[in-house]
Amino acid sequence: MSNRDFDIVVWGATGFTGALVAEYLLAQYGTGHDHELRWAIAGRSEDKLEQLRHALGPEAAALPTVVADSFDEQKLNDMAAKTRVVITTVGPYAKYGSQLVAACVEQGTHYCDLAGEAQWIRKMIDTHHEAAAKSGARIVHCCGFDSVPMDIGVHFLQSEAKSRHGDYCESIVMNVKAMSGTFSGGTMASMMNLMKEARDDRDIARVLMNPYSLNPDGERRGPDQGDQRGVKFDEVAESWTAPFIMAGINTKVVRRSHALQGYPYGKDFRYSEAMMMGEGARGWLRASGVAGGLGGFVLTASLGPTRRLLERYVLPKPGEGPSKHQRETGFFDLRQFGTLPDGTVIRTRITGDRDPGYGSTSKMLAESGVCLAKDELASEGGVLTPAAAMGDALLNRLRENAGLTFEILE
Repeated sequence: MSNRDFDIVVWGATGFTGALVAEYLLAQYGTGHDHELRWAIAGRSEDKLEQLRHALGPEAAALPTVVADSFDEQKLNDMAAKTRVVITTVGPYAKYGSQLVAACVEQGTHYCDLAGEAQWIRKMIDTHHEAAAKSGARIVHCCGFDSVPMDIGVHFLQSEAKSRHGDYCESIVMNVKAMSGTFSGGTMASMMNLMKEARDDRDIARVLMNPYSLNPDGERRGPDQGDQRGVKFDEVAESWTAPFIMAGINTKVVRRSHALQGYPYGKDFRYSEAMMMGEGARGWLRASGVAGGLGGFVLTASLGPTRRLLERYVLPKPGEGPSKHQRETGFFDLRQFGTLPDGTVIRTRITGDRDPGYGSTSKMLAESGVCLAKDELASEGGVLTPAAAMGDALLNRLRENAGLTFEILE
């Protein structure tokens, strides 16, 4: 790839999250051939790209632009051939992402996105994993809040467990302790599309229900029985817990990472996610309220008429997002509880300094792209996960540049 025009092309740069990625890359890495990173912004409209470049300020005057379309195979191939990495924020990916993945696989171009759509990721695995392995393209889904903190968090915890105790944890529970921010309009649009597809196609519903559906073919079973649905008291965390809406994709990504790395934690390794609601009667009531609300939302979103009402009147639209103040005052605080074979529990804390849906997500996605473009990675090509593709290299970048912390709690 040494003779390509760019290290990174940001596809969908004129959207809300894409513009945040561009803003971050400009502030962190500058632009132009005299700087560390050669990158460009890309989208369907030259006028909107020019507007974005103007909005980014005089430092972006030399920022190149690329015009293409999600359904124009030739232009997507031309764009992929110009760059080492494509970062894409254009979702729902099940609607707009498939031809771009195909182009990157064909051109041997690395790729990262914000997809949380298990049914589409499974399709990309089945369609492109072997071809990507041959072309050398690393196709890495789920490079935002879902599922980087969780996937890299497991990698971090298990590395620390092995280093400190000489063994890996046989199970890990990730609990959301606190979080401030909103889900992006793009995430909600993807979720609504997922609900619709699952309602219309039983095969897709089965992919969503199988905890191991993103594992390699022939390895799609294991000890985990599914994500938490109701209220549960976590004895280790000493807290009532409620279901976590993003567990449906995060847990599958963690299990695929484990499988791609050859099951270093053992075939009986278990992983789950939930939300901590506190102790006592108040904690139980909070957990019950969250579980009931989530169940009601899923039921409403699964039915066509009520789903359309949600999309029209309630949910944020793709391209919409919170103010800069809201993004900068948001945060997340995750707690992991890893249990070693001898019963010892290792506790970790993972935090982010921006709202998870936009501020932190845009930084995680950008650093994933830079990692794929610039770092020496041991992974080969294929449809991968953040931990399997980038591991320690991404962990270091997240700590140094993206405002994330990963620490052991003594």
